[in-house]
Parts: sequence; C-alpha cells; structure tokens
Amino acid sequence: MPEMRFLIRWPDGVAEACYSPSLVIKDYFAPGETYPLPDFVARSRTALNIASERVREKYGWPCSRAMAQLARIETAARAFADVADARVTIDAFEE
Repeated sequence: MPEMRFLIRWPDGVAEACYSPSLVIKDYFAPGETYPLPDFVARSRTALNIASERVREKYGWPCSRAMAQLARIETAARAFADVADARVTIDAFEE
C-alpha cells in the first residue's frame, strides 16, 4: 500500500508530520488549505479509519500506526479546544 505523510501546522504554528498508510488523505485535505480544528479532527478521523480499514482488507488486521496517528491528532487538538477559531493548515503531502 502506498503510505504517505501529511504535514500540518497546528494553531500555535508548530509543524508536525502525520502518517497515513493510504493516499486516502488526499480525498479529505488539500495542501495550502486551512481547516477549522473540529473539521480537521473529523476529517482526520474519517480518513485514517478508511486507511486502516484498507490495510485490514489487504492484510487481515487494521493499521495500528494509523490509529496511533489518529489518537495523537485527537490528543493534540484538545490543547486548542478553548482557542477561538483554532485552525490547522495542511502544508504539504509527502509520498
């Protein structure tokens, strides 16, 4: 399966490389776009669950790295829960 990284910038400007075991991320995000925090988390949840399911279909088990990435995103997002209009930027894709 073609894995990829999607490079993001959190509301405080900190950059992070996020992992996906599938290119499905490209269906949910676009480089250069900025997403409201709740939308970013929801899109990440959907895309990473689809990616994990694709791994399960191919190999017989879900992708633990995709689920760990989702947990990391959800945990990090909580730090900005009280920030008005918090947004996450997609800086780039790396394949």
